[in-house]
Amino acid sequence: MPHAAEAPVAGPETTANLGACRTEGCPNWHDREVPPQPLPSLRTPPITFAHRGGRAHGPENSLETFAAALELGATGLETDVWLSSDGHPMLDHDGVAWHRGVRRAFSSLRRERIGPDVPTLAEMYDACGTDFELSVDLKDPAAAGAVIETARDAGAEQRLWICHRDWDLLTDLRERTSARIVDSTRVRRMKEGPERRAAAMASSGIDAVNLPAKDWTGGLAALFHRFKRFCFGWDVQHTRLAAGLRDMGLDGLYGDHVDRLLAGIASPQDRLGSRSDGDLRGTQSG
Repeated sequence: MPHAAEAPVAGPETTANLGACRTEGCPNWHDREVPPQPLPSLRTPPITFAHRGGRAHGPENSLETFAAALELGATGLETDVWLSSDGHPMLDHDGVAWHRGVRRAFSSLRRERIGPDVPTLAEMYDACGTDFELSVDLKDPAAAGAVIETARDAGAEQRLWICHRDWDLLTDLRERTSARIVDSTRVRRMKEGPERRAAAMASSGIDAVNLPAKDWTGGLAALFHRFKRFCFGWDVQHTRLAAGLRDMGLDGLYGDHVDRLLAGIASPQDRLGSRSDGDLRGTQSG
């Protein structure tokens, strides 16, 4: 099982001012001044995951968009996976296709019936190589075995992050692969509280927690880092938001705009005077 690298973790006196401002009481939390010194993270710089391949730059989950995101400088790709009836992991958000005038689930269709516009995981590795982190949203749990086998055959299992919200599935996957296992959830779903969730993740070998960007605070990131768990944030669509999350110590960010992610995680000196016009536009849905 892979383990996170040792890293210093900020103490309460460092994170108190960030942790005190919760999302509910501070709706414009990402507009407050970032701390002068970024909080420690387990990965520096954080992984920049191009959401659905970076759908701001081309058709989502397409081979050309995946390649474009990597060319722009993304260090990670994110995609959704479903299993075809003949066992191929298919990269698509909805997992349905038109067949004879009817919308059919991928699970009822062979790969050739789904169509060439939807790539397989193997085709993505063939087109893009393996020199990047890959985050897979496991839309169809039945696809887990094929995803792991395909990544293993490509020599990319160690750079695979498998995301799901079902705890029993995550713990089962932990026994089957050396890939990273990611708990995709929200703070409000942690009925036991974040600290107990972090402790359970550590004891079960769940490597990372993935939360909406608005759920994160510096104190919350420091808590999960205390248990050596990676902290990911999704729906990061603006440069300033990416910068704030970077300074809270997050280890991975998901967004549609690769250029905005990269501008946001740049050093504070590099960011001076270079705000993206993405800060002035409305957030796209995740």
